[in-house]
Amino acid sequence: MRLPSGDCYWTVLDDDLKVVSVADGYLREVRFGRDGAESTTEAYARAIVLFFRWCRGAGLDWRTAADRLGSFILWLRHAPADAPAGGWVSPGPGAKPVRGARRINRVLIAVRGMLVFASASGDIPASVVAQIYEVADQRDLPPEAAGSDSGMHYRIRARHRVKEPKSNVDRASDEEAVALLRACRSARDLFLILVMARVGLRRSQAVGLHREDLHFMVDSTALGCDFPGSHLHVVRRRNVNGAWSKSRHSNVIPVDRLVVQAHDQYVFERREILGDDLSDMVFVNLFREPLGAAMRLDAVNALVTALTKRAKLQRHIKPHMLRHTFGSNVVDAGADLDVLQALLGHGSPLSSKPYLHPSRQRLREAVERVPSPRIALEERR
Repeated sequence: MRLPSGDCYWTVLDDDLKVVSVADGYLREVRFGRDGAESTTEAYARAIVLFFRWCRGAGLDWRTAADRLGSFILWLRHAPADAPAGGWVSPGPGAKPVRGARRINRVLIAVRGMLVFASASGDIPASVVAQIYEVADQRDLPPEAAGSDSGMHYRIRARHRVKEPKSNVDRASDEEAVALLRACRSARDLFLILVMARVGLRRSQAVGLHREDLHFMVDSTALGCDFPGSHLHVVRRRNVNGAWSKSRHSNVIPVDRLVVQAHDQYVFERREILGDDLSDMVFVNLFREPLGAAMRLDAVNALVTALTKRAKLQRHIKPHMLRHTFGSNVVDAGADLDVLQALLGHGSPLSSKPYLHPSRQRLREAVERVPSPRIALEERR
């Protein structure tokens, strides 16, 4: 849905192509009341559609189906995307699940959110919330976990959740990142890969950059910025290509000479192809129509996939793996976790921990720094 203001969000339509009011109200709240990304409303809308399809096929009213979410999980696990609306699926013994645990849990998050919204809006009874969440107090906790506060505290957790196997996002190795850079055939692509692998930007942050965000000078005080050296600003704003910075707060990230040089080469290439274009977006289309339009998120995925094949790498590299390359390299260079947190723009150091991928050499050096027990053994002799 595109509003007169230009803001966009995703919604849900019924078979008559009419907006489903409860889903639309919830998705509006996610987008504008909670400052969520347009892509978040897309994911939530698709999840809610699955819930409505299952309810219709199972002959259930969505308003009273909260106590049957266990059956919904089973349906999600085995119903293919093109299955008849809500039709029962007989997967057979040993059938591979269609959706993994992570995907199922993401669907449940959206469905629970809509049901809570509907309860608060008076569309469904408040008792439905108790069917999807269980509430407990701290009396069943051990003393060390309950704390010394004498007041009563309550905690809430979802009743329905699939156990997810532990799987850390892998990083692209330095050799893989270099191979991607060597496979680039344009200055723009080279600069884009560097922005992700050497500055640590997410793909949405990269294609959401504006020219005014790049302060690639030794001194930027003339621009009203007192941050020393070359750097760029990550700003959350509405962009014409739908790019959206995950963090609500602006962030400043220093860049090195290699990134600045790659940018300068890209500027010349862009001018040769487009002339004096007026777009303020940093990354624009140079080799496909519409020329000069802001690059889209799917174009970043397509580029990294093409570079992976061109470089003849043994596995598929995804854009976010390059951000992990940056994070682990920063720590390998000796930076503390608080520095990594600031560079990645995380609100909590816990968010930065998944980006720690110690190199084998650093693990070896850590072990070798442990004092040897040889002296103690010799003394005992």
